[in-house]
Amino acid sequence: MADGGTLTFTHPDGYAAAISDARLNLTITGAGDFKAQLTWLRLQHLKIYRCCESLPRIGYISLSPGLAFLSFPIKATSAICGGLSVQKGDIIFYSPGERVHQRFDGGCQWGLIVLSAQHFADCSRALVGRSLVSPGASGLCHPSRTEIVRFRRLFGQACRLAESRTQIAELPEVARALEQDMLHAIVHCLPSEHDVVKTHKARSHHAAVMARFEEALSKLADDRPSMSRLCAEIGVAERTLRMCCAEFLGISPTRYLLLQRLNRARVALQRANPSTTSVAEIARDHQFLELGRFAVTYRITFGESPSVTLQRDPRA
Repeated sequence: MADGGTLTFTHPDGYAAAISDARLNLTITGAGDFKAQLTWLRLQHLKIYRCCESLPRIGYISLSPGLAFLSFPIKATSAICGGLSVQKGDIIFYSPGERVHQRFDGGCQWGLIVLSAQHFADCSRALVGRSLVSPGASGLCHPSRTEIVRFRRLFGQACRLAESRTQIAELPEVARALEQDMLHAIVHCLPSEHDVVKTHKARSHHAAVMARFEEALSKLADDRPSMSRLCAEIGVAERTLRMCCAEFLGISPTRYLLLQRLNRARVALQRANPSTTSVAEIARDHQFLELGRFAVTYRITFGESPSVTLQRDPRA
C-alpha cells in the first residue's frame, strides 16, 4: 500500500538517516542554522523523495545494491554530482551500489527517485523494446523539453499526494496510476546506454580515486593525516588527488578534511552538556590543539563561536 509524508529536521544527521534507501554523509560548508524538509512517497515499485535544505554542503552518497537511482535539481538549484554540473532540466542516473559526491553551493531543493533495478529493466524493455540498465557510474541525462516538463509535473503530483496522506489511503487507484505514469516518464527521459557510457569513460578514474579518498578519510578519522600519508593510502600522486578534489568537491583535500573535523566537533558541541564539558575538551578530542585558532576557524565556517553552540539547547 502507498504511504508518504513530510518531515522537518534541524540536524543534518537525522535528515540524512531519513533517506533510508541510501547512506548520505553531509559536510556542511557554510554558516547558519541547518533546516531541512523531506517529503517522501512510497509506491509499489517506486520511492520518491523531495529534499529541501537551507545550507551549502558536500554530500557523500553510498547507494544500495540492487536499486536504480535518479536525482535532479528542483527550481533554479544547480549542483555538482560526481564531478558533473547538473542544471535545472537535467537528470543524473546512478548505478546500483555506486558511491558519489553531490555538492550544493547554497540552499538547495532536489529530487531523488529509487526503484528496483530489475523492475526498471523489465519496464524499459516493455516500453521501448530494450533494457535500460544503470551505467557503471553516474551519467548525465538531458531530456527533451516535452519529456522533462511531463516528468516534473508528475513529480509535483507525487509530492502533493505525499503531503495529503488521507488521499493515499483512500484512493489507492490514484497511486497506482501515478506510478505507471512516472515509470513511463522516467524511461522516456533517459538516453541510450551508449550515450551514458561515453560520459562515464571520461571520468571513471577520478571517481574511483574519490571513493578511495573517502575510504582513507574514514580509516584515518581519528588522526590528522598529512597529504603524503593520504596519497600513499590511496595510491595516487598529490597532484592527482588535488585535481580530483577540485573537480568533485570544489575545494582542496586538506580543506575537506578540516571541514569534516569541524562538522564532527559541531555535532559534539551540540550534544554536550555545557555544565560538564568545555569547548577546549571537545576541540582536543577532534585534533584541534590550538584553541584560539579553532575558535576563529569555527566561527568563520559556521557563523557563531563554539561556546555559543555549546550553550544552545539541543532541543532547539
